[in-house]
Amino acid sequence: MILHASNSLVVPLAIVLLLHYWLYSKSVEAQPAPAPSSTNASLFPAFFIFGDSLVDCGNNDYITLSLAKANLAPNGIDFPSGAATGRFCNGKTSFDVLCDRIGLPYPPASLAPTSRGPAILRGLNYASGAAGILDGSGANYIERLTFNEQITLFQQTVLQLTVMLGRAAATNLTHNSLFGFAIGSNDYINNYLLLSNNSTRTQYTPSQFVQLLMSTLTTQFTTLYNWGARKFLVSNIGPMGCIPYRLAQKSVDGSCVASDNALVKSFNKALKNLTTSLPSSLPDAMFLYGNSYDIVYNLIQDPYPLGFNVVNEGCCGGGIYNGQLPCLPVIDSLCTNRSEYVFWDSFHPTAAINEILGNRSFAGSTSDIFPINVRQLSKVRI
Repeated sequence: MILHASNSLVVPLAIVLLLHYWLYSKSVEAQPAPAPSSTNASLFPAFFIFGDSLVDCGNNDYITLSLAKANLAPNGIDFPSGAATGRFCNGKTSFDVLCDRIGLPYPPASLAPTSRGPAILRGLNYASGAAGILDGSGANYIERLTFNEQITLFQQTVLQLTVMLGRAAATNLTHNSLFGFAIGSNDYINNYLLLSNNSTRTQYTPSQFVQLLMSTLTTQFTTLYNWGARKFLVSNIGPMGCIPYRLAQKSVDGSCVASDNALVKSFNKALKNLTTSLPSSLPDAMFLYGNSYDIVYNLIQDPYPLGFNVVNEGCCGGGIYNGQLPCLPVIDSLCTNRSEYVFWDSFHPTAAINEILGNRSFAGSTSDIFPINVRQLSKVRI
């Protein structure tokens, strides 16, 4: 069953879940708790992933009415399995790369039927293509898991962990696990800037819209904190004005759309301020701010030292800049030199870019990830 929660639905559902836990907690806590599988190489007990198509590992494959799917070739052509997994990429996402560095298996899609029992002990991926911070963002793709719905699914996960491990062990696991977030692009691409949706733009100025997003994120992060999250890795929005989809709509010479990037930079500035200020009201919470924007934008401006040659065209797709048609088997436009492309399709980076993003999140300087990197965060015990 797919949950389609509005803000009004999340609270009552949480109450139902809490009631479920209350009915079972006494009998379960009296039983010996199985320990999560672990290895000495794992820097975190688990990794819980939230966001949109940048980090979706296949959740939308289980949503029948979703138009945002990547379950067909050539998606996944460079993934270890060589097959489409639901990732909107030719290979690994940036969070997959991060998993490799922290020594954890890739968290399975939360909607997969097998994501139950011991399979959830090392984390889950709740991300969903077309998802946004706001419930209405991405509605043009019909069904998807909004951020609020992803949070509701995590609440269910916490209750399952509590039943399996007992309250103390479950709390210890969530407190020391890594929580990754890559969300916000769809609130612009598939909401504020959507040609068919003028209501948001007429209702909010750009600065008011940023305030709305920050207010919503504050509530969402606080809810996750109240359910056990402590170690947050929050990626900012990349240079949206440089993606082939927006170039096809607004660029006459293949250069980045400055007005789009101005909107993104305003959002990113507010997001960094939010991640810096939230710990003062959330004891023991730690927020890392991942600077995807500068990493990708700087590479677009000077691509050759790292081996990139094509910065304004999708490797797979169709139309102007390969930004007007999705990446599908019937579209014969797949590039052969994929490691030289910044963009895989109309919207998403290639695996080569994700490799850079993941590695810099793990061990980068404060210009890449602030105030510390993921490797440093792993040494902090809560």
